[in-house]
Amino acid sequence: MDPMTDQGNRSPRGRRSSARRQWWWIGGTIGLVGAFVLAGVLVHPHDEPLDDRRGVVHRSTAAQAFPGGLATQPGALNPARQRETAARAAGQDSTAAEIAVIADQPIATWLTDDSTTRTRQTVRQVVQHAREQHRTPVFVLYDVPDRDCGHYSAGGNSASGYVPWVRSAARAMAGSHAVVLVEPDSIAQIQVCPRLRSTRLPLLHQAVDALSGHGLTVYLDGGNERRVPVATQARWLRDAGVDRTQGFFTNVSNFYRVDTERTYADELADRIGGDPHFVIDVSRNGRGWRGTWCNPRGAGLGQTPHVTRGTTRLDALLWVKTPGLSDGTCNGGPAAGQWWESYALALVANRRAD
Repeated sequence: MDPMTDQGNRSPRGRRSSARRQWWWIGGTIGLVGAFVLAGVLVHPHDEPLDDRRGVVHRSTAAQAFPGGLATQPGALNPARQRETAARAAGQDSTAAEIAVIADQPIATWLTDDSTTRTRQTVRQVVQHAREQHRTPVFVLYDVPDRDCGHYSAGGNSASGYVPWVRSAARAMAGSHAVVLVEPDSIAQIQVCPRLRSTRLPLLHQAVDALSGHGLTVYLDGGNERRVPVATQARWLRDAGVDRTQGFFTNVSNFYRVDTERTYADELADRIGGDPHFVIDVSRNGRGWRGTWCNPRGAGLGQTPHVTRGTTRLDALLWVKTPGLSDGTCNGGPAAGQWWESYALALVANRRAD
């Protein structure tokens, strides 16, 4: 998204797109992963709707949504781990130790490849790795048609191919208790991309339907505190099928502090109704908003990702964005999704618990 086009009742600080920079690196490595056999389908409690006039599903507790806690990624899908390994091999022990601060954390795996075969291979590798840890994998679907409205992460699947792609990925995840974040930017971006308004929400609703019945915990795009008016975001989320999911995510690839994002998320949940839960991306928000969404100087790693105790609607603080991947060719950065080591090291140096 072009930050200069953002409109509405939010401040200029929110003029950004939430999620565009992840896909480049993953697209380059996705073909390397192997396939693992996956068997068994467990139906998650929130696949059964309540007897409610809106058909709102039963929301799981945080512990039910993330059984065992958060799984780390396989090394083949973790750019920080690969760079750490290379640094150690080159005798750069200090650099390797700093990069390990990122690589050692559980980070979401982004699915961006149109190929159903390669996507299933990636899913199965991540699921197998998570099973070995007895923990929960977190996936991000990021292949919606007209992705990023033609900006840094432009692309995505075809209108006819998207739902079959989601359905194929869901079958590969079946029985894994995986958490699935559906299409960062996909709802909030409608505010500044009018051509999406007639097609995007029905398509996301179809994606939600495709993910149902596989024992998965699903969250939809909740934008962030400075993106879209709360009433509008709530209406769009309902139209996209949030009542059939665990809830929504906020702050993906962004820098807003947990306290202010949580206030926003609680307000959004109240507007939606039905007590939806939410998760927040804290991968790079340790220093809060730094004046821009694109490779801001002075940003730092946020809190260690973890599942909450489940006493509120906040289920988890996640690292959705991979720290160290560029937001795009801005502020000296390489192309979106490429590893930028000096920036990664700066994030580590500036780390501060939010």
